Amino acid sequence: MDQSTLTGRLLVAAPLLQEDSFRRSVVFVVDDAADGTLGVILNRPLELPVDEVVNSWGAYASSPAVMFSGGPVGTDSGIALGSAVPEEAPPGWSPLAGPLPGTGLDGVGVVDLDGPPEVLGSSLAELRVFAGYSGWGSGQLEGEIEEGAWFVVDAFADDLFGVAPEGLWSRVLRRQGGEMALLSTYPDDPTMN
Repeated sequence: MDQSTLTGRLLVAAPLLQEDSFRRSVVFVVDDAADGTLGVILNRPLELPVDEVVNSWGAYASSPAVMFSGGPVGTDSGIALGSAVPEEAPPGWSPLAGPLPGTGLDGVGVVDLDGPPEVLGSSLAELRVFAGYSGWGSGQLEGEIEEGAWFVVDAFADDLFGVAPEGLWSRVLRRQGGEMALLSTYPDDPTMN
Protein backbone atom coordinates (compact mmCIF):
# COMPACT_ATOMS: atom_id res chain seq x y z
CA MET A 1 0.00 0.00 0.00
CA ASP A 2 1.34 3.44 -0.90
CA GLN A 3 1.92 5.19 2.43
CA SER A 4 1.17 8.62 0.96
CA THR A 5 -2.47 7.66 0.48
CA LEU A 6 -3.30 7.55 4.20
CA THR A 7 -3.18 11.25 5.19
CA GLY A 8 -6.75 12.52 5.44
CA ARG A 9 -8.22 9.00 5.52
CA LEU A 10 -9.85 6.99 8.30
CA LEU A 11 -8.60 3.83 9.95
CA VAL A 12 -11.60 1.89 11.24
CA ALA A 13 -10.82 -0.87 13.74
CA ALA A 14 -11.97 -4.27 12.57
CA PRO A 15 -14.01 -6.22 15.14
CA LEU A 16 -11.04 -8.57 15.65
CA LEU A 17 -8.96 -5.67 17.04
CA GLN A 18 -9.66 -6.07 20.75
CA GLU A 19 -6.77 -4.02 22.18
CA ASP A 20 -8.36 -1.58 24.66
CA SER A 21 -6.63 1.45 23.13
CA PHE A 22 -8.15 0.87 19.70
CA ARG A 23 -11.20 -1.33 20.20
CA ARG A 24 -14.00 -0.01 17.92
CA SER A 25 -12.01 3.13 17.23
CA VAL A 26 -12.07 5.42 14.22
CA VAL A 27 -8.69 7.08 13.67
CA PHE A 28 -8.20 10.11 11.42
CA VAL A 29 -4.72 10.07 9.85
CA VAL A 30 -3.15 13.49 10.34
CA ASP A 31 0.26 12.69 8.88
CA ASP A 32 1.65 9.71 7.02
CA ALA A 33 5.30 9.62 5.99
CA ALA A 34 8.08 7.12 5.37
CA ASP A 35 9.13 7.25 9.03
CA GLY A 36 5.64 6.56 10.43
CA THR A 37 2.01 7.54 10.79
CA LEU A 38 0.25 9.85 13.24
CA GLY A 39 -3.49 10.04 13.80
CA VAL A 40 -6.17 10.85 16.37
CA ILE A 41 -9.10 8.76 17.57
CA LEU A 42 -12.32 10.56 16.65
CA ASN A 43 -14.82 8.63 18.75
CA ARG A 44 -13.44 8.86 22.29
CA PRO A 45 -14.85 12.01 23.93
CA LEU A 46 -13.74 12.61 27.50
CA GLU A 47 -15.84 14.26 30.19
CA LEU A 48 -13.34 17.10 30.44
CA PRO A 49 -14.36 20.47 28.96
CA VAL A 50 -11.83 21.99 26.56
CA ASP A 51 -11.67 25.21 28.63
CA GLU A 52 -10.37 23.28 31.64
CA VAL A 53 -7.31 22.18 29.66
CA VAL A 54 -6.64 24.91 27.10
CA ASN A 55 -8.01 28.18 28.41
CA SER A 56 -10.20 30.30 26.14
CA TRP A 57 -10.49 27.65 23.39
CA GLY A 58 -13.72 26.11 24.70
CA ALA A 59 -15.84 28.81 23.07
CA TYR A 60 -14.52 27.73 19.66
CA ALA A 61 -14.69 23.96 20.17
CA SER A 62 -17.27 22.00 18.20
CA SER A 63 -20.04 20.31 20.15
CA PRO A 64 -19.47 18.40 22.30
CA ALA A 65 -16.93 20.96 23.55
CA VAL A 66 -14.89 18.40 25.46
CA MET A 67 -11.41 16.99 25.08
CA PHE A 68 -11.09 13.77 23.07
CA SER A 69 -8.67 10.94 23.74
CA GLY A 70 -6.59 11.01 20.57
CA GLY A 71 -4.72 7.85 21.43
CA PRO A 72 -2.37 6.17 23.85
CA VAL A 73 0.78 8.12 22.90
CA GLY A 74 1.75 11.49 24.40
CA THR A 75 -1.35 11.81 26.55
CA ASP A 76 0.16 14.84 28.28
CA SER A 77 0.23 16.74 24.98
CA GLY A 78 -2.52 17.94 22.71
CA ILE A 79 -3.36 18.14 19.02
CA ALA A 80 -6.13 20.30 17.65
CA LEU A 81 -7.80 20.02 14.26
CA GLY A 82 -9.83 22.83 12.78
CA SER A 83 -11.55 23.69 9.55
CA ALA A 84 -10.88 26.96 7.80
CA VAL A 85 -10.99 28.32 4.27
CA PRO A 86 -7.54 27.48 2.81
CA GLU A 87 -7.41 30.64 0.67
CA GLU A 88 -7.81 32.70 3.84
CA ALA A 89 -5.63 30.53 6.09
CA PRO A 90 -5.29 32.25 9.45
CA PRO A 91 -1.90 32.33 11.16
CA GLY A 92 -1.54 29.34 13.46
CA TRP A 93 -3.48 27.00 11.16
CA SER A 94 -1.61 24.54 8.90
CA PRO A 95 -3.63 22.70 6.25
CA LEU A 96 -3.19 18.94 5.99
CA ALA A 97 -1.33 17.61 3.00
CA GLY A 98 -3.42 15.49 0.68
CA PRO A 99 -7.07 15.74 1.77
CA LEU A 100 -9.41 13.90 -0.54
CA PRO A 101 -11.50 15.96 -2.97
CA GLY A 102 -15.25 15.85 -2.38
CA THR A 103 -15.00 14.95 1.31
CA GLY A 104 -15.26 18.45 2.74
CA LEU A 105 -11.76 18.04 4.18
CA ASP A 106 -10.02 20.50 1.87
CA GLY A 107 -10.08 23.05 4.68
CA VAL A 108 -8.92 20.83 7.57
CA GLY A 109 -5.66 21.55 9.30
CA VAL A 110 -3.72 21.47 12.53
CA VAL A 111 -4.34 24.36 14.93
CA ASP A 112 -1.59 25.91 17.06
CA LEU A 113 -3.20 26.14 20.50
CA ASP A 114 -0.40 28.44 21.69
CA GLY A 115 -1.74 31.15 19.38
CA PRO A 116 -4.32 33.69 20.53
CA PRO A 117 -7.75 32.01 20.47
CA GLU A 118 -9.57 35.29 19.84
CA VAL A 119 -7.69 35.71 16.53
CA LEU A 120 -7.45 32.14 15.28
CA GLY A 121 -10.62 30.75 16.89
CA SER A 122 -12.92 33.20 15.16
CA SER A 123 -11.44 32.15 11.78
CA LEU A 124 -12.34 28.49 12.32
CA ALA A 125 -15.65 26.92 11.36
CA GLU A 126 -14.94 23.82 13.50
CA LEU A 127 -12.44 22.83 16.18
CA ARG A 128 -11.70 19.58 18.00
CA VAL A 129 -8.97 19.15 20.65
CA PHE A 130 -7.32 15.79 21.37
CA ALA A 131 -5.26 14.67 24.36
CA GLY A 132 -2.61 12.36 23.01
CA TYR A 133 -2.37 10.72 19.62
CA SER A 134 -2.06 7.37 17.88
CA GLY A 135 1.27 6.57 16.30
CA TRP A 136 2.91 3.82 14.29
CA GLY A 137 6.54 3.40 13.26
CA SER A 138 7.66 2.82 9.70
CA GLY A 139 5.88 -0.22 8.25
CA GLN A 140 4.00 -1.01 11.47
CA LEU A 141 0.58 0.25 10.36
CA GLU A 142 0.97 -1.31 6.92
CA GLY A 143 1.46 -4.67 8.63
CA GLU A 144 -1.62 -4.20 10.81
CA ILE A 145 -3.72 -3.29 7.75
CA GLU A 146 -2.47 -6.40 5.90
CA GLU A 147 -3.39 -8.53 8.94
CA GLY A 148 -6.95 -7.20 8.74
CA ALA A 149 -6.89 -5.13 11.95
CA TRP A 150 -7.88 -1.90 10.16
CA PHE A 151 -10.12 -0.87 7.28
CA VAL A 152 -8.93 2.20 5.36
CA VAL A 153 -11.85 4.36 4.17
CA ASP A 154 -12.54 7.93 3.11
CA ALA A 155 -13.08 10.55 5.80
CA PHE A 156 -15.73 13.26 5.73
CA ALA A 157 -15.85 16.52 7.67
CA ASP A 158 -18.76 15.29 9.79
CA ASP A 159 -16.59 12.38 10.94
CA LEU A 160 -14.12 14.84 12.46
CA PHE A 161 -16.50 17.40 13.90
CA GLY A 162 -19.88 15.65 14.26
CA VAL A 163 -22.03 16.01 17.37
CA ALA A 164 -22.47 12.25 18.04
CA PRO A 165 -18.93 10.80 18.06
CA GLU A 166 -19.86 7.74 20.14
CA GLY A 167 -21.74 6.13 17.23
CA LEU A 168 -19.10 6.94 14.61
CA TRP A 169 -17.67 3.40 14.31
CA SER A 170 -21.03 1.93 13.28
CA ARG A 171 -21.94 4.89 11.02
CA VAL A 172 -18.66 4.76 9.08
CA LEU A 173 -18.90 1.00 8.55
CA ARG A 174 -22.58 1.22 7.54
CA ARG A 175 -21.96 3.80 4.83
CA GLN A 176 -19.35 1.54 3.19
CA GLY A 177 -22.05 -0.92 2.15
CA GLY A 178 -21.57 -4.64 1.56
CA GLU A 179 -19.76 -6.73 4.16
CA MET A 180 -18.52 -3.68 6.04
CA ALA A 181 -22.09 -2.50 6.54
CA LEU A 182 -22.90 -5.87 8.06
CA LEU A 183 -19.99 -5.44 10.50
CA SER A 184 -21.59 -2.22 11.75
CA THR A 185 -24.04 -4.40 13.69
CA TYR A 186 -21.34 -6.69 15.09
CA PRO A 187 -22.18 -7.14 18.79
CA ASP A 188 -19.94 -5.45 21.33
CA ASP A 189 -19.65 -8.83 23.07
CA PRO A 190 -19.98 -11.66 20.51
CA THR A 191 -20.66 -14.20 23.28
CA MET A 192 -23.95 -12.39 23.96
CA ASN A 193 -25.14 -13.02 20.40
